[in-house]
Amino acid sequence: MYNIYASVSGFKKIIININNTITFNINNLKIKNGQNFIPILNYSTTSSNDFILFLKNEINIKNLCYIIYEGVQIKASYKDLFLTSEFNDTLYYGGKLGVTYTKYSSTFKLWSPPASSVFLLLYKNGDPSINETPLKIPMTEKDGVWKVTIYKNLANYFYTYKLTVYNNTQEAIDPYATAVGINGLRGAIIDLNETNPRKFNKDSIPTLDNYCDAIVYEINIRDISMNESSCTVQKGKFLALTEENTMYNKKTSTCFYHLKDLGITHVQIMPCFDFSYLSIDEKNSKNYNWGYNPQNYNVPEGSFSLNPYDPKCRILEMKKMIQHLHKNDIAVNMDVVYNHIFHTTENNFEKIFPEYYFRFDKNGNFSNGSGCGNDIASEHKMVQKFIIDSVLFWAKEYHIDGFRFDLMGIHDINTMNLIYKNLKNFNKNIMVYGEGWNLNTELPENIKCTQNNSKKAPNVGFFNDTIRDSIKGNIFVTNDKGFVNGKKNLEDKIKFCVTGCSIPLKNYKNTYIYPYQSINYTSCHDNYTLWDKIELTNTHDTIEDKKNMVKLANGIILTSQGVPFLHSGVDFCRTKHGIENSFNCDDNINSLNYNRKTQFLDVYNYHKGLIKIRKQHSAFRMYSTEDIKKHLYFIENTPQNTVAFILKNNANMDTWKNILVIYNANRYSVSITVPNETWIQVVNKYYADTKPLKLLNTDKIEVESLCMNLFYSC
Repeated sequence: MYNIYASVSGFKKIIININNTITFNINNLKIKNGQNFIPILNYSTTSSNDFILFLKNEINIKNLCYIIYEGVQIKASYKDLFLTSEFNDTLYYGGKLGVTYTKYSSTFKLWSPPASSVFLLLYKNGDPSINETPLKIPMTEKDGVWKVTIYKNLANYFYTYKLTVYNNTQEAIDPYATAVGINGLRGAIIDLNETNPRKFNKDSIPTLDNYCDAIVYEINIRDISMNESSCTVQKGKFLALTEENTMYNKKTSTCFYHLKDLGITHVQIMPCFDFSYLSIDEKNSKNYNWGYNPQNYNVPEGSFSLNPYDPKCRILEMKKMIQHLHKNDIAVNMDVVYNHIFHTTENNFEKIFPEYYFRFDKNGNFSNGSGCGNDIASEHKMVQKFIIDSVLFWAKEYHIDGFRFDLMGIHDINTMNLIYKNLKNFNKNIMVYGEGWNLNTELPENIKCTQNNSKKAPNVGFFNDTIRDSIKGNIFVTNDKGFVNGKKNLEDKIKFCVTGCSIPLKNYKNTYIYPYQSINYTSCHDNYTLWDKIELTNTHDTIEDKKNMVKLANGIILTSQGVPFLHSGVDFCRTKHGIENSFNCDDNINSLNYNRKTQFLDVYNYHKGLIKIRKQHSAFRMYSTEDIKKHLYFIENTPQNTVAFILKNNANMDTWKNILVIYNANRYSVSITVPNETWIQVVNKYYADTKPLKLLNTDKIEVESLCMNLFYSC
């Protein structure tokens, strides 16, 4: 019995691996491509039990390829072929795909090299539950691209493709669809110009000199307005973020007004592209889901719209939301999920070109580094093109200012660098960052876009789990503590984090080559909220002490070099009642309760004051490691569980000459020896603002328990 693995590595070349080469007789081997047998011209062997077969005729990828040996038929994978220049030189298509609409004609293009036939299906209805016989129009192929032009005004028609691939006929949605019907099950043909709000062409996009100038606040379209306390009219919808001056109990700002009052520069919106109708039915969107289950990448999610049946409505409303945020100097970053798709086989990619868009292991199983059953193969050139085309579409059509890549470690470095390059050429203010976790996907370690490889992607930002876990404890160990909630001997690690993990410090090698690569955070939508984590690790502490831990935690985030990131509601001690993964919990768990903001208003005002300080003082936003080395000075010989540093000599052209920052994680006050000069205090345990609290002429400063202090000298 032989274990044989076969891979097509060229149109006339196959590599086979055999567990037992001693009794194997290559003369008994046959190659079958569809119904045809291809003769073997010659072969060579390698030291690792591989045979390299050279074929007389080219393999036709419109048919599956098999190795037949002693009556056993084994499928030969095409996955290695897809990475070859031979394949890309023949079948890569760099032009526009999808539908190109005018009033006089519409041209449809679909890339599907293995398809033996493709028909365009035109519908009058966007709802498949309505019985309708579509118009069926054959498409013609050239080099893997199927095309048809209809000389008629097709505005407001809906469409799909009917493909036969490897003798399997299925109906698929265009991956490049930019509008859809209800539940995203049919593409829609519209004039996108008709979806622009008034003066959208004059939309003023906020400027950004460097990532470090951003203060990112993560929100969910549904969460931020769904609670009754939001006092919005259009709860859970895009348009809720266009409602002005919403107040809870006539005194507490909510929803958009909350964002504006807080003073952040960027919102990061959790998935708002069209996600699987199996998780949320747009006809009756009572169910809750975060949306990390993509269905149509280039279309807004219908459950956030007032009328998901109307393809234009969701687009217009999302653009209105973005326009309103921009008008108020808030940039919009989009959380994108190009690392996996909702379902392994029932998805449009797999219907259009089986096994091309995804990674597979040696045994033909889907790679599953994402933990969602599949990993998208970003290293394949047409997959890479799709992702680049998609983000450029969002940037150009919707004026998106940045992209946060979910599970970015699934992607290859080359693709991420090309994404940045293409986006930067379009908009110099664009942000590109994501989760650089090292995941077990079928991709060589040295080309994964992970934190370990951050130096190979110098313009890409990475979520910094070092600062996250140092501040509050390991997210995977419930009872583990960090600096603010009681763990000892973390002073050096916190100092390393203050540099944005970009400067080697004692036992720590720099993670990043630039501070702007470090996305600094204590919490996000994943795992416990910061408040819930502290509740679990510090069960016997008072509410006041826990509040002080929250203030100190984000005080570190907002005074460290790098890019500060805040989870929505962390500024008023958001709780999800101890639920760690709330991706499909109801609104009672996930929605922002602004009544809680009234209860923790002191914590909110503290965050607001720190944001104001960071925005007004560039010393906290140094762009280069050279500047950090030159201007950041750590005070040595401080008491245990304290960190103190000075940003000196008008760092980054700051108006304050010297800035003194002290973190005290102890349950008692400490005395810090500092340079003897006139220090003006602007932050203490209870207050944060640019307005002076008091003036000290001293070389000794007393810092209260569990708090941050901030001083400056002129």
